Amino acid sequence: MTQDQTLIFSILALTVAAFLWGRFRHDVVALAALIACVVAGVVPSALAFEGFGHPAVITVASVLVLSRALQRTGAVDALARTVLPAQAGRLGAVSALMALGAFLSAFMNNVGAMALLMPLAIQLSGRLGLAPGQVLMPLAFGTILGGMTTLVGTPPNLIVAGFRSAEAGGPFAMFDFAWIGLPVALVGVGFVALIGWRMVPVRRPAGEGAFETGAYLTELKVPEDSKAIGLTLRGFEDEMAGAELHVVALLRGTVRLNAPHGGRKLRAGDIVVVEADAKTLTETAAKHDLALEGLGAPAEMDDPDEDIVLREFAVLPGSTLINRSARQLHLRSRFGVALLAVSREGKRPKSRLGTLALKSGDLILLRGAPEVLADFAREMACAPLDTVPLAVPDKGQAWTAAAIMAGAVGLAALGVLPAAVAFTLGVLATMITRTLPLREIYTAIDWPVVVLLAALIPVAGAMQTTGAADLLAGALVGTLAQGNAVVALGVVLVVTMFLSDVMNNAATAAVMAPIALGIAATLGVNADGFLMAVAIGASCAFLTPIGHQNNTLILGPGGFQFGDYWKLGLILEAIIVAISVPLILVVWPL
Repeated sequence: MTQDQTLIFSILALTVAAFLWGRFRHDVVALAALIACVVAGVVPSALAFEGFGHPAVITVASVLVLSRALQRTGAVDALARTVLPAQAGRLGAVSALMALGAFLSAFMNNVGAMALLMPLAIQLSGRLGLAPGQVLMPLAFGTILGGMTTLVGTPPNLIVAGFRSAEAGGPFAMFDFAWIGLPVALVGVGFVALIGWRMVPVRRPAGEGAFETGAYLTELKVPEDSKAIGLTLRGFEDEMAGAELHVVALLRGTVRLNAPHGGRKLRAGDIVVVEADAKTLTETAAKHDLALEGLGAPAEMDDPDEDIVLREFAVLPGSTLINRSARQLHLRSRFGVALLAVSREGKRPKSRLGTLALKSGDLILLRGAPEVLADFAREMACAPLDTVPLAVPDKGQAWTAAAIMAGAVGLAALGVLPAAVAFTLGVLATMITRTLPLREIYTAIDWPVVVLLAALIPVAGAMQTTGAADLLAGALVGTLAQGNAVVALGVVLVVTMFLSDVMNNAATAAVMAPIALGIAATLGVNADGFLMAVAIGASCAFLTPIGHQNNTLILGPGGFQFGDYWKLGLILEAIIVAISVPLILVVWPL
């Protein structure tokens, strides 16, 4: 082993360890790995930032912009309400929802598709008498499965296509992935809709609210004229019997009493920290003349003539709310909204509402004018959990956004233009037609994902130039596959799946693609099959809530725990392996 190989293996091992640790964001880890490679001399400084101009990175950024335009104009929402059956039973409704999620994810950002359909999924679970998670997990898995069917469906496909372009002189075409991805998606969706949904743990969080999205933690202040003055805490809870309201703490002056005695009487000025669903919170406040202690609530919200509403939102991965508290956000001066309550994975946050740092997947209850809340959700990347239909601002704009996306896909699929150019042209058309306001063009791009991809592409290239990929490939072929190409293909698929379950799927593809190429070279076989195995494996993250952003997104609304995914996910991944390996051998023979 050469010195350069030792260095790149050491950096790669530390990078994977940092991904698994989860202490730092993925883009930070990737950027640190890139700088380490430059300092160590395994990546030339002149090539350090070539990843930012890589076609895969440009395509991902462009697709995110076009996806935002589809969301903002209401094009996808109109499609969903047209396609989804209104009175179908569980099998028909869940199958249609999963199929729609898979279809949308083939052409737009997975997280965007999930965010758009999540309110419908929660509403559907109530109509069918199911726990929210029994619809949300199938939908999340369906959107992940759909992403593997096209070149632009998911970042791993674009990364793998980039490696194929460098190796064979040309990338995979738009629908090359469909030969494997489409059968896998069809079987996967069918299995989950027919059988797999029964393996989803039934989690009904405390507080059966309108969305059954879990118990919120909030603070209720006792004013001077409140009917609650003189009530004992036990009596306060008893008066809301059947509503699943629980007193968590009592704040009196500077003193906080956790789990206070039920015989303690309420006084004016007390702040009662309670746990309940959204509907119960508002009913309790009204019944006892209590004030919801909304962080950042502007004074004008008290005007009874104002059109003020309460809305539930889920904090999306990549939101600027993450790791920031309500007080740090200055909600009153910046947005004119109030944060009333927070729910986290169906569990009780321990911090006070004002100092609680928000996380991806948290549910938040906000108060404000509808248009202000809508702007806040778009700017801060939150998904509305509302039964109120999403309005289509302009049908003409919706059709225009859909036509632009279809045109970009068509140009790339027919080979008229490279994918990066075709989708960048779509962004230009979006800017000219104003289907997305110019101010939102750059905010639509998930910059951490862009930095992650751009930083890891040179690192992955260093694995090839130093011979590290070939060395590792030879070890895998000799020890696990015993020189058998078919076994080696299965090993690549399974190893990629495992890594994708515990670290970012784009990072997994960037790490595994050069190794797959090395294995193919060692065995002297066609590399396309091994690259396709990497693409499929990197997209199949079904065992944990951290493997894919959509799995993280349903943690709160579904009331899930970390270990709730693997029962269904493990069987689904086994089915995918059983289907993918034979298909790859037929479509991309070794």
